[in-house]
Amino acid sequence: MSFADLGLIPELLQAVADAGYTEPTPIQRQAIPTVIAGHDVMGGAQTGTGKTAGFTLPLLHRIARHASTSTSPARHQTRALILAPTRELAMQVYESVKTYSKHLPLRSVCVYGGVDIRPQQMELRRGIEVVIATPGRLLDHIEQKSINLSQVEVLVLDEADRMLDMGFIPDIKRILALLPAQRQSLLFSATFSDEIKKLADQMLKNPQLIEVARRNMVSETITHVVHPVSSGMKRNLLAHLLRHKPDTQALVFVDTKIVCGRLAHFLERSGISADAIHGDKSQQQRTETLEAFKSGRLRVLVATDVAARGLDIDELPFVINFELPHTAEDYVHRIGRTGRAGHQGNAISLVSSEEKHWLAEIQKLIKFEIPQEVVPGFDPEPEFFEAGSRSQRSRRPPPEREAGERPRPARSAPRERDVPGSRESARSTPRRNRPTIAADGFDFSKPYQPVNAVIATQLPPGTASPDQPDPLRRSQRPIAVLLGGLGRK
Repeated sequence: MSFADLGLIPELLQAVADAGYTEPTPIQRQAIPTVIAGHDVMGGAQTGTGKTAGFTLPLLHRIARHASTSTSPARHQTRALILAPTRELAMQVYESVKTYSKHLPLRSVCVYGGVDIRPQQMELRRGIEVVIATPGRLLDHIEQKSINLSQVEVLVLDEADRMLDMGFIPDIKRILALLPAQRQSLLFSATFSDEIKKLADQMLKNPQLIEVARRNMVSETITHVVHPVSSGMKRNLLAHLLRHKPDTQALVFVDTKIVCGRLAHFLERSGISADAIHGDKSQQQRTETLEAFKSGRLRVLVATDVAARGLDIDELPFVINFELPHTAEDYVHRIGRTGRAGHQGNAISLVSSEEKHWLAEIQKLIKFEIPQEVVPGFDPEPEFFEAGSRSQRSRRPPPEREAGERPRPARSAPRERDVPGSRESARSTPRRNRPTIAADGFDFSKPYQPVNAVIATQLPPGTASPDQPDPLRRSQRPIAVLLGGLGRK
C-alpha cells in the first residue's frame, strides 16, 4: 500500500514524497482513512510508530478546503488545535505540520511556556489555521484574548497518558468547554488506564479504536537487563558501563532535577561528554542540548521524564534507567526512545534494594521478568535478594521534582560511612566488601585522570599514542577540561 491509496490530496502526497517516505506505517494505514472519513479516534500507539504523521496528514487534508492565499487574518481562522504535554513534543509535532503543509497556503504556529508570550500573540493575531500548543500556555492566550477557538474543526490530544501524569486534565477540561460541540476529536495514548478511558468518554463521540500494538507492551526489538547495585554505587557503575561502550550514545533517566544536574556533572568530571535537560533550564538551553545530542556532539543526555517527553532520536542504542520510574507505565515511555522503527535497542536499569517494588510493578505491567546481571565489583546490598525485603533505614524528604511528577517514597539518606571513598567508609567497611575496583581494574574511589596523562599533555590535540586510545576522540572534550581535576585533593 502507498500513501496515494489512502486518499490524500496531491499537495500532501508531494510533501510526503519530498520527505522521502514511500510506504505508510501500520497506524498510518489505519488512522489516515478513518480521520479523513470524519470519525473520532482513540489511538493506541507507542513512540516510533509514525503516529504523528498518522494524525497530521489527514488533519491537513480535512482543513485544506479552507486554505486561502489572502493576507487578511479573517481568512485564516484557527481550524485545528493540537495539544501536547511538553514543549519538545509540541515542537516535534509543529515540524511535522510544517513539513507536510509546505505545498499548502496554511499557516501554523507552536505556542508553549518558558518564553516571551508577545511574539506568539503577534503571530496568532495574524491568523493561523493550525495551532500546536501546551495546555498552560494556550490558556494564557485564551485569557489574553489572542486566540479564538470558536471555529475549531479538529482537536488532537497527543500523549494523553502523559497529560494525565503531569496534572493537565483540569486544563484540558477548561479548553474542551471552549471548543465547538460539533468537531472531530482524536486522542492518542501509549497506554490506556481507567482515567484515560474516562477522559475519552468525555471528549470523543462513537470513536474508532485503533491499536498497532498490545496495550502496555514494549517493542520486541529492545533487550532488557537489570543490574542490581547499592544506591551509593550507582553513578560509579554507570560510568563503568559507559566506559566499556565508548562509541555509543545513551539517554539516562533520573527522577528529579537535582539528581539530573549532579549526575551530568559527575559524568563530565569522569571524562564522559554529558549534559542535563530538565524543567529549570531555559528553552534555548534545552534546544541547544537536544541538538548537540541528536547531532552526536554530546554522548550522554541525562534527563527527567518531563523534559525528555517527545524526544525523537533515530537509532538511539541505549536507554539507561539510573533510577526506576515512579509508575510502571513510565518505563514503557522511557525505553520507547530506543528500538525504534525496527532498529535494535537496549534498556538497562540500575536497581537498588529500595526500588525492588518498582521493578516488580514494571514486570507485572510488561508481563515478563527482566534478566538480572550483577556487574563484578558492584554487588548490591544483601537484602536485594531477600524476598519481600525493603530498606528500613532512616528517610529524608524527597528533593524538588518536576512539575507534574507524583511523589514516590524517599530513598535512604546516605550516611558518611555509606559514601564510597570516605574515611569512615574505609574504617568500617571490610576490604572485600568495598566495590571500588571494577572488573577492568578501574578504581572509582580516585578522581578521574586520563589513561596516560603524560602523553595526553605532550601530544597535539586529536593525536593518540600508538598503544593508547585517544581520550579526546572518546570524550569529545578539550584536554584542559580532561586534566582539570589533576592536582586536586
